[in-house]
Amino acid sequence: MTETKQAQKSKAKAAREQVLAALDENDEKVPANPSLFTFEKKRLGDTFEKLFSESLSQKDFNVGDVVTGRVVEVQDDYVLVDINYKSEGLIPIGEFRIVEGVRDIKVGQEFQVYIDKIENENGMVVLSKDKADMLRAWDDISRAAENEEVIEGTIIAKVKGGLSVDIGVKAFLPGSQIDLRPVRNMDQYIGKTYKFKVIKFNKRRGNIVLSRRALLEQERESLRSQTLDAMKEGSIVRGLVKNITDYGVFIDLGGMDGLLHITDMSWGRIKHPSEMVNVGDELEVTVLKYDNSKERVSLGLKQLKADPWVAVAAEFVPGKKVKGKVVSLTEYGAFVELANGVEGLIHVSEMSWTKRVKHPNQILKVDDEVDVQVLEVDPSNRRISLGMKQLEPNPWVELKESYAPGTIIEGEIKSVTDFGIFVGIEDGIDGLVHVSDFSWTRRINHPSEMFTKGQKLRAVVLGVDIQNERFSLGIKQLESDPWTVVDQKFGIGTQHDVKVVKTADFGVFVELAESIEGLIHISELSTKRVEKPEDVVAVGDVVKAEVISIDKDARKIALSVKLVKLREQKADVADYAKKATANAKTSFGDVFGDALKEATAPKKN
Repeated sequence: MTETKQAQKSKAKAAREQVLAALDENDEKVPANPSLFTFEKKRLGDTFEKLFSESLSQKDFNVGDVVTGRVVEVQDDYVLVDINYKSEGLIPIGEFRIVEGVRDIKVGQEFQVYIDKIENENGMVVLSKDKADMLRAWDDISRAAENEEVIEGTIIAKVKGGLSVDIGVKAFLPGSQIDLRPVRNMDQYIGKTYKFKVIKFNKRRGNIVLSRRALLEQERESLRSQTLDAMKEGSIVRGLVKNITDYGVFIDLGGMDGLLHITDMSWGRIKHPSEMVNVGDELEVTVLKYDNSKERVSLGLKQLKADPWVAVAAEFVPGKKVKGKVVSLTEYGAFVELANGVEGLIHVSEMSWTKRVKHPNQILKVDDEVDVQVLEVDPSNRRISLGMKQLEPNPWVELKESYAPGTIIEGEIKSVTDFGIFVGIEDGIDGLVHVSDFSWTRRINHPSEMFTKGQKLRAVVLGVDIQNERFSLGIKQLESDPWTVVDQKFGIGTQHDVKVVKTADFGVFVELAESIEGLIHISELSTKRVEKPEDVVAVGDVVKAEVISIDKDARKIALSVKLVKLREQKADVADYAKKATANAKTSFGDVFGDALKEATAPKKN
């Protein structure tokens, strides 16, 4: 309170006392009302008139009264308000809302205030603008709540659990009652005016709870019945974009939502639905499918335009050179946009005649403009095969003319794989020596057993396949095939001392000569039954076996130990029989000779 104010009130009080004293002196009983001022005006003058009027305006105040106040000063924590009392009143600064970063309060403003406390510890009156506003508006709010009427308010701030709404007084809008769906960003509602329904109030506590969702649900249900009546497959409807996801857009059709899948948004390629629409956009779409039992609606946007693939067969003829834009790269190729909604694929194998392209990014990048040739068109499956290398001369044609089969070349091993080795022929072109063409006779488990990267070697050209872009080489072809004359040295019926080099469940492999192997089947290992080859022989043993068959084409020689044993047994039996016969003949001759001698001898008398 200012000193001027205090001085004025002190003077008013003193003046009143003077008037009363004067009345006592004159013994005149004049009522304490404004007529007393007329009685004393002549004697006390104009100054007393002013002070006396102010003194008469003073009255007693009680907690709960609503009076008019005028702002005299705005402080950091409180607003000082003159209510024509012996001291100013205090209103917490928080009761005044902030508009565009500034408190909505100025010195000189007048409004109704509620007396919360006559005097605090500092002798000041505690006031509340919020409670005065609430009392003034309470009857209207109570009526709206009881009759389920709609009220209008402005969202002014975000508070714990929801939003604060100005409906003449401050009311609470829970986060769950803001919209039909959960709201993540409440700041977007601040400053906006909406209609609400009062769902809870407590006059004693001054607590008011609002709901916007209740009104939206009523409105949605009303629109829903109208929308369902008009919903038919193929019909064109309008709606608002409500939510955007990675796989599509949810559109509010009026009381119900429909899904516009990303694949039905454009005939062309889009990475995300947000490239085409934003939340709140109004779209015209067509109903693709409507499931009445589940109340699900599938929508389409691209279907409102002509399908560009209808004219693809006539526009993109195989062999035609066209220009396009790279829109996507994958491990197996690059997708090129040829027209709006029409894409073709350049497979990695169609990018270069000579380079071994492992990934398209070695040659291309997204947004590159490229010249391509149409290789194949399949409109029914929406596929167009494109090629880049076809626009350049095919070096494989020249290679076939330059490297006839039988030509011997020298080159460096570029790589070693499980199935063979690649040998450099010309810039960007390698020839393959398959593992089967390493040696005529040697068994090779892996090419690394014989060769290493960077090694130089000689090879024979076996052939050039233009269509499959293959250059075949051979190393064993540098020498003659020993299997062509194997039967001359290892004829059927011949017996040889062979060394066991490997065992298997079905028999043992033996070495007949350097790099030439044969197989003794388990059934040919012995004249007796054999369960395991290891029971009879071991790796490194030398056994005598007889050649029983030769297959030059399959490069197989079959041998038998059992046959050797049987032949040996048969030979032993024949020898025994021969000796037995000879012995028998000798004994018979001796007996026969003695008998003959005795028969022919002269008889004695």
